[in-house]
Amino acid sequence: MDSVILSRMLFGTSMAFHIIFATLGVGVTLMILFAELMHWFKKDSDYGLMAKRWTKGFAILLGVAIPSGTIVGVMLSLLWPGFMEIVGKVIAVPFQIEIFAFFLEAVFMSIYVYAADRLSHMMRIVSVTFVAFGASSSAWLINIAHSWMNTPRGFEVTDGIVTDVDPWAAVLNPSMPYTSKHVLATAYMTGAFVLVSIAAYRLLRKTSSEQERAYHKKGLMLTLVIALLASIYTASNGHATAGMLHEEMPLKLAAAEGLFETQANAPLAIMGTPNIEAQTVVGGIEIPGMLSWLATGTTDGVVQGLNDFPQDEWPPLFVHTLFNLMVGIGFTLLGLAVFALAWAIIFRKKDLPAWLLVALVTTGPLSMFGIEMGWIFSCTGRQPWTIYGIQLTSDAATQSGNVGMLFFLFIGLYIMLLVLTALVLRFYFSRNPVQQDLTVMNG
Repeated sequence: MDSVILSRMLFGTSMAFHIIFATLGVGVTLMILFAELMHWFKKDSDYGLMAKRWTKGFAILLGVAIPSGTIVGVMLSLLWPGFMEIVGKVIAVPFQIEIFAFFLEAVFMSIYVYAADRLSHMMRIVSVTFVAFGASSSAWLINIAHSWMNTPRGFEVTDGIVTDVDPWAAVLNPSMPYTSKHVLATAYMTGAFVLVSIAAYRLLRKTSSEQERAYHKKGLMLTLVIALLASIYTASNGHATAGMLHEEMPLKLAAAEGLFETQANAPLAIMGTPNIEAQTVVGGIEIPGMLSWLATGTTDGVVQGLNDFPQDEWPPLFVHTLFNLMVGIGFTLLGLAVFALAWAIIFRKKDLPAWLLVALVTTGPLSMFGIEMGWIFSCTGRQPWTIYGIQLTSDAATQSGNVGMLFFLFIGLYIMLLVLTALVLRFYFSRNPVQQDLTVMNG
């Protein structure tokens, strides 16, 4: 198999694995902060216990996130030497600053975990605020490089040589505000929905005591509110991103929607399969004018189609399916959060019905699947470019052999790490059940 394809497979698999832990590292730390704030505001010790237990889970996940992130960093250098040659000259700034963001997160995480019982409540809030800030800053800074790959700025290439480098122009590239905010919003949403899933699952268990059920109900309501807010912001930011794609990456937008001909009143195609011969999306549902409105703010806006670009520069058209899955999952999660909170408000004195709890259990896996689809769409929609319009993926990749063997070795490693992480989490929380902590806490 071609070394370029193998390099993409190996790096893509590594990113898909790491993104699970990186996303939860950002989202769960924010939820820990909100739990501490609720503990301080309501003087309810249940929220303090939530923060403590969520922190234990986060610490276990962090133990996998750090080495998997290191692997991704090493693979960038080994698998994409042509890409890294430009990166080192143009967009190294966010990588350098990210080291300090991670340092901030690690230091205050240590303080929060190991000295929490010796700190005042306000100092615990300050500590976990810095943890959440460090985690979010790391994600933002790393994503700057990703956004730059989509809309490269801050340099020129003359006869294959990088010249006229402006690092801050590279950092402040046109897609950076949109993609970075989107990454953070989806991470917050996913972290909240994963905790929604856990609380809903625990409430489905009839063996839980009333004291424990009250604890999980509080956790469910808190996480649902944050999940809803993050979902709404994610949807609004996604709308803004469509406008950015229209201006900066019209080919990617056309591929995402399966739009072949440039037109005003361009339709939004929901599902279906883009067919090159038929020059349309087969089996999809079209909403007239909606794509023009999303991209330009008016249904009369003109949206460029695929046929305006050379076909050898088209990304794989299955990105249309990836895009629809990502958006569909996002709106499904938003709808479930709205429905569950509305039910809880209307039937204030009643428990959520079992069928609704079952639906909420699915939200964590669904949100994580949506994150994976979003990252695959974002990277695949840029193909055949590594740096859009500047460097082809084939020019960025290594030409060395044995990448295929490494691919299978790392697949085995990632499967083993996933299984071990799940077992460690299950072992820890089965040995330290909520009821035991509630009993200790309440004397």
